[in-house]
Amino acid sequence: MNLVEIDALEILDRITDGFFALDMNWNFTYVNENATRLLFRSRDNLVGKNIWVEFPEAVDLLFYKQYHKAVNEQVFVNFEAYFPPLNAWFSVRAYPSDNGLSVYFQDITAEKKKASKNEQHYKSLFEHNPNAVFSFDLNGNYLSVNTAMVKMLGYSEQELLHKTFLPLVAEEDVDKTLEYYKRAASGTTQNYEAKCLHKNGDIVYLSVTNMPIIVDQEVIGVYGIAKNITERKLTEQKLLKSEKLSAVGQLSASIAHEIRNPLTALKGFLQLMKASEGSIKDSYLEVMSSEMERIELITGELLLLAKPQAHQFKLENIEEIIQNVTTLLGSQALIHNVEIKVVNDEEIPPVHCIANQLKQVFINLIKNALESMQSGGEVLINMKVNDEQTLFISIADEGDGIPEEILRNIGLPFYTTKQKGTGLGMMTSLKIIEAHNGTMDITSTVGKGTVVSISLPLVSCEQVIELAECMN
Repeated sequence: MNLVEIDALEILDRITDGFFALDMNWNFTYVNENATRLLFRSRDNLVGKNIWVEFPEAVDLLFYKQYHKAVNEQVFVNFEAYFPPLNAWFSVRAYPSDNGLSVYFQDITAEKKKASKNEQHYKSLFEHNPNAVFSFDLNGNYLSVNTAMVKMLGYSEQELLHKTFLPLVAEEDVDKTLEYYKRAASGTTQNYEAKCLHKNGDIVYLSVTNMPIIVDQEVIGVYGIAKNITERKLTEQKLLKSEKLSAVGQLSASIAHEIRNPLTALKGFLQLMKASEGSIKDSYLEVMSSEMERIELITGELLLLAKPQAHQFKLENIEEIIQNVTTLLGSQALIHNVEIKVVNDEEIPPVHCIANQLKQVFINLIKNALESMQSGGEVLINMKVNDEQTLFISIADEGDGIPEEILRNIGLPFYTTKQKGTGLGMMTSLKIIEAHNGTMDITSTVGKGTVVSISLPLVSCEQVIELAECMN
């Protein structure tokens, strides 16, 4: 053995890997120090001996197949395998040569046990999670489902695996759910609610989280967690129905009360007229006519409030609408010694709206402002655009103001401070603004006045072009 060979053997004895060399007859020709430690055999017990005779258990394991592949095909092999006699896992690299096979190996038992423990930990979280846990491939097919998922939807694991989620989603939620899935598959976690179908046909309400499965910085699938919220949703629906019934009852009682008063007056005057000897006082007729007008006013506003509007939304000039209202109410403003001023320091874009409905809102609000200013003053209407997305309109008066306890109830039916009011005007105005996807807020200070603030959404330039094309 020359000096180079001696140096090479010394290096092999110092490396941390176990190493041994085999000749073409599968006999050990060299075994380093770490190999003897890992295999629990001395060099004298191995060198010159056949590996398959010394370790006959390996013949039926991956070692035998991989070593023969390396020698027969003259290719490098790299694999991990478990060796039962030593109760150990090994990571193996084998390099063939004309003289035989060189094998490097490491004991990875500790790493395998740790990985197995982690795997069992995550498997336990998956299997014993009270919520449904599942995973999809990028085509939306189920790759795994836990027991909670099976119980929640009634399908067996085999029925769900490799089936797409789309047939399990309620028809009205398919497009929405598919869009959320695509976003998750693009790398963004999604949270949403959806309705799914139980195997028996029942609707199951779910709160869902979809997360991307990322391996080596690439999305390879989608992971999901779903919580059954059916009971909560059904409870909410029952409460909503109960609230609606309660509101209908309260409104019915209010209507009956408001109409009973003038009807009682009409009945009383009819009885007086019957008792009279043919002479009917003009004052009787005036009162009766006034009471009938009140009934007509109440029923008319109720119909307007309840009847679905058949009008179509169009692009309208809001400045013209307000100008028409101020012109209409100009004479009434003069009577109250009030000046109506409109301020807009910028160009106001068209609003997608129903012009007559917004006109009714502004008439209601400006009339209220005029009637609150017994000593005269100014009504200031200000228009301003915010971020090209929202139009703000404020109507400020210098009237008596509204106390806090009254302000809280404005908008309720038949709640009014006017002697002949119904309270339905403000309720109608609020409903119209909500139908236009806007908001209306009222602030007031007693003795100083009231400000009504309205916000309406604006359409973009692209939407204006689209709407114009539709109208043409």
